[in-house]
Amino acid sequence: MLKKIEAIIREDKANDVKEALEKIGIVGLNMFEIRGHGRQGGIQLLGRAGSYQVDMLTKIQINIVLSDRNLDETIDTIVKAAYTGEPGDGLLFVTPVDEVIRVRTGERGQDAVMYPGDIDEKRGRKKVVC
Repeated sequence: MLKKIEAIIREDKANDVKEALEKIGIVGLNMFEIRGHGRQGGIQLLGRAGSYQVDMLTKIQINIVLSDRNLDETIDTIVKAAYTGEPGDGLLFVTPVDEVIRVRTGERGQDAVMYPGDIDEKRGRKKVVC
């Protein structure tokens, strides 16, 4: 079964997370700049005219679709690389993916999300040939 991880992390941790994912063999991902806030409701800033609240903070959202067997290692990698211990470190959402189709080749499912040099190839797992 395939899963999708949506990780919302601090902007300054995006490269750390990307590099950590590359090391374990996560090749395919999408990264977006987003704005929002969580429990902390934003941050209080001080300026010349006084203090003011910034409630829509810039965050990075990383989307990864991968096989169930690689899920725990990928989650652990993201959490370790994104961690600062401060409020606003982020959240990960994991959801099932019903189907994936690679447009160019028509590959479906697990085969559609495999890449040369990816985590499965590094672990010696072969592509399923039907």
